[in-house]
Amino acid sequence: MRLLVPIDFSPATGRTLAVAARFARDTGASLWLLHVAEPDPAFVGWDAGSASVRDQVAQVMRREHRELQAHADALREQGLDATALLLQGPVAATILAEAERLHADTLVMASHGHGAMFDLLVGSIGQAVLRGSKVPVLVVPARD
Repeated sequence: MRLLVPIDFSPATGRTLAVAARFARDTGASLWLLHVAEPDPAFVGWDAGSASVRDQVAQVMRREHRELQAHADALREQGLDATALLLQGPVAATILAEAERLHADTLVMASHGHGAMFDLLVGSIGQAVLRGSKVPVLVVPARD
Protein backbone atom coordinates (compact mmCIF):
# COMPACT_ATOMS: atom_id res chain seq x y z
CA MET A 1 0.00 0.00 0.00
CA ARG A 2 1.22 3.52 -0.83
CA LEU A 3 0.20 6.68 0.98
CA LEU A 4 0.80 10.03 -0.71
CA VAL A 5 1.12 12.77 1.89
CA PRO A 6 1.15 16.31 0.46
CA ILE A 7 2.60 18.77 2.97
CA ASP A 8 2.99 22.53 2.88
CA PHE A 9 5.15 23.17 5.99
CA SER A 10 2.23 24.93 7.71
CA PRO A 11 1.48 24.29 11.39
CA ALA A 12 -0.79 21.44 10.22
CA THR A 13 2.17 19.47 8.83
CA GLY A 14 3.12 17.83 12.13
CA ARG A 15 -0.40 16.64 12.79
CA THR A 16 -0.78 15.35 9.22
CA LEU A 17 2.50 13.43 9.41
CA ALA A 18 1.53 11.90 12.75
CA VAL A 19 -1.76 10.61 11.31
CA ALA A 20 -0.02 9.35 8.16
CA ALA A 21 2.65 7.58 10.25
CA ARG A 22 0.00 5.87 12.39
CA PHE A 23 -1.91 4.82 9.24
CA ALA A 24 1.30 3.49 7.66
CA ARG A 25 2.19 1.52 10.79
CA ASP A 26 -1.30 0.00 10.96
CA THR A 27 -1.37 -0.99 7.27
CA GLY A 28 2.30 -1.59 6.47
CA ALA A 29 2.13 1.16 3.85
CA SER A 30 4.99 3.14 2.41
CA LEU A 31 4.84 6.93 2.70
CA TRP A 32 5.52 9.34 -0.12
CA LEU A 33 5.87 12.86 1.26
CA LEU A 34 5.18 15.46 -1.40
CA HIS A 35 5.78 19.17 -1.26
CA VAL A 36 4.70 21.16 -4.30
CA ALA A 37 6.71 24.35 -4.66
CA GLU A 38 5.33 27.37 -6.39
CA PRO A 39 5.97 27.56 -10.13
CA ASP A 40 8.67 29.92 -11.36
CA PRO A 41 7.62 33.56 -11.19
CA ALA A 42 5.42 34.41 -14.15
CA PHE A 43 6.82 37.75 -15.08
CA VAL A 44 8.52 38.91 -18.23
CA GLY A 45 12.23 38.36 -18.16
CA TRP A 46 12.38 35.42 -15.73
CA ASP A 47 14.61 33.40 -18.06
CA ALA A 48 17.02 36.25 -18.55
CA GLY A 49 15.94 38.12 -15.43
CA SER A 50 17.58 39.18 -12.29
CA ALA A 51 20.14 36.81 -10.86
CA SER A 52 19.06 37.86 -7.36
CA VAL A 53 15.48 36.69 -8.01
CA ARG A 54 16.70 33.34 -9.32
CA ASP A 55 19.06 33.00 -6.35
CA GLN A 56 16.25 33.79 -3.92
CA VAL A 57 13.95 31.19 -5.51
CA ALA A 58 16.80 28.64 -5.42
CA GLN A 59 17.39 29.35 -1.71
CA VAL A 60 13.73 28.77 -0.93
CA MET A 61 13.77 25.51 -2.89
CA ARG A 62 16.90 24.30 -1.05
CA ARG A 63 15.35 25.16 2.33
CA GLU A 64 12.12 23.37 1.44
CA HIS A 65 14.07 20.35 0.18
CA ARG A 66 16.06 20.14 3.45
CA GLU A 67 12.89 20.43 5.53
CA LEU A 68 11.11 17.78 3.47
CA GLN A 69 14.08 15.41 3.76
CA ALA A 70 14.17 15.99 7.54
CA HIS A 71 10.53 14.89 7.80
CA ALA A 72 11.25 11.76 5.73
CA ASP A 73 14.35 11.02 7.84
CA ALA A 74 12.30 11.30 11.05
CA LEU A 75 9.73 8.83 9.70
CA ARG A 76 12.48 6.41 8.63
CA GLU A 77 13.94 6.61 12.14
CA GLN A 78 10.54 5.35 13.34
CA GLY A 79 10.99 2.31 11.10
CA LEU A 80 8.70 3.51 8.33
CA ASP A 81 9.38 3.43 4.60
CA ALA A 82 9.34 7.13 3.64
CA THR A 83 10.36 8.89 0.45
CA ALA A 84 10.46 12.66 -0.06
CA LEU A 85 9.43 14.34 -3.31
CA LEU A 86 9.78 18.05 -4.08
CA LEU A 87 8.07 19.14 -7.28
CA GLN A 88 7.21 22.47 -8.78
CA GLY A 89 3.91 23.35 -10.38
CA PRO A 90 0.23 24.06 -9.79
CA VAL A 91 -0.43 22.46 -6.41
CA ALA A 92 -3.68 20.52 -6.82
CA ALA A 93 -2.90 19.33 -10.34
CA THR A 94 0.59 18.21 -9.29
CA ILE A 95 -0.76 16.29 -6.28
CA LEU A 96 -3.31 14.50 -8.46
CA ALA A 97 -0.74 13.71 -11.15
CA GLU A 98 1.70 12.28 -8.59
CA ALA A 99 -1.04 10.19 -7.00
CA GLU A 100 -1.63 8.60 -10.38
CA ARG A 101 2.04 8.27 -11.27
CA LEU A 102 2.86 6.60 -7.95
CA HIS A 103 -0.28 4.44 -7.97
CA ALA A 104 -1.10 5.81 -4.53
CA ASP A 105 -3.80 3.93 -2.65
CA THR A 106 -4.73 6.84 -0.36
CA LEU A 107 -3.90 10.51 0.03
CA VAL A 108 -3.42 11.92 3.53
CA MET A 109 -3.60 15.70 3.66
CA ALA A 110 -4.49 18.57 5.95
CA SER A 111 -7.59 20.70 5.78
CA HIS A 112 -6.75 24.20 6.87
CA GLY A 113 -10.38 25.10 7.46
CA HIS A 114 -10.22 28.72 6.31
CA GLY A 115 -13.97 28.84 5.83
CA ALA A 116 -16.41 29.14 2.97
CA MET A 117 -15.67 32.79 2.13
CA PHE A 118 -11.93 32.15 1.83
CA ASP A 119 -12.56 29.07 -0.33
CA LEU A 120 -14.99 31.02 -2.52
CA LEU A 121 -12.55 33.88 -3.10
CA VAL A 122 -9.22 32.06 -3.13
CA GLY A 123 -10.11 28.45 -3.86
CA SER A 124 -9.14 25.39 -1.94
CA ILE A 125 -6.38 22.95 -2.76
CA GLY A 126 -8.11 20.36 -0.60
CA GLN A 127 -11.40 20.74 -2.42
CA ALA A 128 -9.71 20.47 -5.81
CA VAL A 129 -7.90 17.30 -4.73
CA LEU A 130 -11.08 15.81 -3.26
CA ARG A 131 -12.97 16.49 -6.50
CA GLY A 132 -10.24 15.14 -8.75
CA SER A 133 -8.86 12.21 -6.78
CA LYS A 134 -9.42 8.69 -8.03
CA VAL A 135 -8.41 7.24 -4.65
CA PRO A 136 -9.64 7.85 -1.09
CA VAL A 137 -8.46 11.05 0.61
CA LEU A 138 -8.00 11.09 4.37
CA VAL A 139 -8.45 14.71 5.44
CA VAL A 140 -6.72 15.64 8.69
CA PRO A 141 -8.21 18.68 10.45
CA ALA A 142 -5.58 21.33 11.08
CA ARG A 143 -7.08 22.27 14.42
CA ASP A 144 -7.84 20.20 17.50
